[in-house]
Amino acid sequence: MHILTALLIGLLFGIGLIVGGMSDPAKVLGFLDLAGNWDPSLAFVMGGAILVSAPAFWFAAKRECALLGAPMRLPTATRIDRRLVLGSLAFGAGWGLAGYCPGPALASLATGGTKPLVFTIAMVAGMAIFELVEWARASRIARSA
Repeated sequence: MHILTALLIGLLFGIGLIVGGMSDPAKVLGFLDLAGNWDPSLAFVMGGAILVSAPAFWFAAKRECALLGAPMRLPTATRIDRRLVLGSLAFGAGWGLAGYCPGPALASLATGGTKPLVFTIAMVAGMAIFELVEWARASRIARSA
């Protein structure tokens, strides 16, 4: 049941990204072009997402477990540190260069185009590199302790 629910919610999310224009790199780049021909339409998509998710997060924070019984695991970190800032900059730079972020890139794979495929491969490679660096960092910390 959990896998089916995750699949249905993922499909709904992907359809929402496509309908909202988030999977169109030209539209995304137009939104990010503040100094040029700015397209503010994605701000409404993002605002709508915040309006929907804010009450859902408020509701979820008050629960011990999810609606289907799994333990509730919400983020607990509140500190803005160097890793968060650098990760945000890398994410934003990738989004601005490619016009994709992870969700829309995966939704765009359905179109069969080369650009979302190349982006997704690069994204997975970046995730793998991050995991290797984190593993090496944790090993180094464990050896020095």
